Amino acid sequence: MDLEALDIARWQFAITTVYHFLFVPITIGLSALVAGYQTAWLRTGNEQWLRMTKFLGKLFLINFALGVVTGIVQEFQFGMNWSDYSRFVGDVFGAPLAVEGLLAFFLESTFLGLWIFGWDRLPRGLHASCMWLVHLGTLFSAYFILAANSFMQNPVGYDYNDETGRAELTDFVAVLTNKVQLVTFPHVILAAYMTAGAFVAGVALWPLVRGKGREGSEDRSMYRSGARVGAWVLLVAGLGVVVSGDVQGKVMTEVQPMKMAAAEALYETEEPAAFSIFTIGTPDGTSEKFSVTIPNLLSFLATGELDGRVEGINPLREQYIETYGQDPGATYYTAGDYTPYIPLTYWSFRFMMGLGFAGMAGGLAVLWATRRGRAPTDARWTWVAVGLPLMPLFANSFGWIFTEIGRQPWVVFGLMTTEQGVSPGTTTGEVLTSLVVLNLPKALAGREMELVQSCRAQNFGIWPPLSEPVQIRIGILNLLSREAITDIVTRFADAIRALGGEVDDARVTEALEGVYDRAVAAE
Repeated sequence: MDLEALDIARWQFAITTVYHFLFVPITIGLSALVAGYQTAWLRTGNEQWLRMTKFLGKLFLINFALGVVTGIVQEFQFGMNWSDYSRFVGDVFGAPLAVEGLLAFFLESTFLGLWIFGWDRLPRGLHASCMWLVHLGTLFSAYFILAANSFMQNPVGYDYNDETGRAELTDFVAVLTNKVQLVTFPHVILAAYMTAGAFVAGVALWPLVRGKGREGSEDRSMYRSGARVGAWVLLVAGLGVVVSGDVQGKVMTEVQPMKMAAAEALYETEEPAAFSIFTIGTPDGTSEKFSVTIPNLLSFLATGELDGRVEGINPLREQYIETYGQDPGATYYTAGDYTPYIPLTYWSFRFMMGLGFAGMAGGLAVLWATRRGRAPTDARWTWVAVGLPLMPLFANSFGWIFTEIGRQPWVVFGLMTTEQGVSPGTTTGEVLTSLVVLNLPKALAGREMELVQSCRAQNFGIWPPLSEPVQIRIGILNLLSREAITDIVTRFADAIRALGGEVDDARVTEALEGVYDRAVAAE
C-alpha cells in the first residue's frame, strides 16, 4: 500500500468531515428552537415569536442545505478512498446508515418541504407539527449515524466470516444499543442544543449592539428576548454536556483505555491519577517533560473513584502489541505502535473543554447584560455576538477530532487498522487530484454551475446526476490512469482560466510528475 495515498486519503476525509460537522449541530439544535418559537406563537399570538420563527427558519434552511451537500461527499469517499473498509464492515456499518437514509432523512426532508411550502396552506397546528417532526428526524438521523460510529469505537453485534473475510451483522439491536452509543448520543445532542443556543444568542445580540438595543427601538424586546432564550438554552444544555461527558469518559476508559491515556498524556499507570491541565512532552510523544496537574481528578473522571487506577500509554502500548500484533486469520491486523498522535489528542481534548466552558461563560455574560429589561449597546459586545456562536461550534469540532484521532491507528477498534481500510487500487495521484480540486479559486466562487456546464460541453469528468458543487469535487475521480489524470487536470485548468481564474501550470505539472515518479518507484 502506498502510504502517501493513505495520508492524503485521511486528510481528505478529515477536511470533508470537519467541514460537514460545522452545520450538523446547528441544524439539530436550531430545528428544536424554531419549532419552539412557532409553538410559542401559536399559544400566545405574539407576533414577535412568529417573526423569530421565520427569521431563524431561514437560517436553519441554509444550514440544512449545506449539511446535505457536504455529507454527500463523505458518502462517496467510503467507496472511492476506503473500499477495503467498506468491504470489511459494510454489512454492519451500512445497516444503520441505510435506516438513517430511508427513515430519518426521509422524515426530515418530507416534513421540511411541508413546512417550507405549508405557510397559509396547512392548519397552524399541523404546520408547527411539521417542524417538530423535522427535529425528530434530525434526532433519528443522529442516532443511526452515531450507532455506526460507535461500532467503530466498540464493535459489537457481528461475527467474522473466515470464508469471505468480512464482518457480518448478527445482532442489529446490539449495534443500536452499544454502550458507547448510549452515552455518545445524549452527549452529542446536548452539545447540538448548546451550539444552537449560542447561535441564537449571538444572532439576536448582533442587532441589539448595532442599533436596535436603544430605548424605544421597535425590535428591542424581540431581540433581547431571543438573546436570553439562546443564552438559557446554552447554559442548561451545557450543564447536560458536562454530566453526559463525565459518563462518556468512564465508558471510554473501559472500552478504549489508550484514548483516555492519550487525552491526558499519561505515559505510566497511576493509582490514583492526577488530571493534567498543561503538559509538555518529548517531540516524539513518548514521555512527559513538564506538567501542571490536579491530584486525583483523572481517577475520578475515568473510574468514578478518587483513588482509581488509570492505565498509562507505555504499558498499554505493550499490551496492544501483544494482543493485536499477530494475524489471527484475517488480513486486517497490522503489528505496530497502536498509539495515537499524542499532542493532537491531548490538545484537542482541552480545546473541546475550554471552548465549551468559555461558551457557557459567554451565556452567563449575556444573561447579566440583558437582566431587568437591559440590552447591551456597547460596541465591545460585537465581539461577544460574533464569538459566542463559534465557541460551542468549535468545541464540537475539537470533540470529534479527539474522538477519531484518539482511536488511531484503528479504523474499527481491535479489528481493522486505518492503513488496512484504504482502497488498494487508489493511487497517490488520484487521491491528490481529488483533494486539489476540492475547492475552486476565490475568483470563481459561486460559479460552480457555469464551470460544470463548460466541462460538460467538452464531455469530460462530470457526473450529470449530482449537484454542481459535488460534481466539481468528485467528478475527477472516475479517471484512473496517469494519462487520464494529466489530461483531466489540464482541461480543468483551461476551464478555470476561461472563467477568469488563475492556474500555475508549472507547479501543477511539477506536483503531478513528482507523484508519478514516486508511484513508479514504489511499484
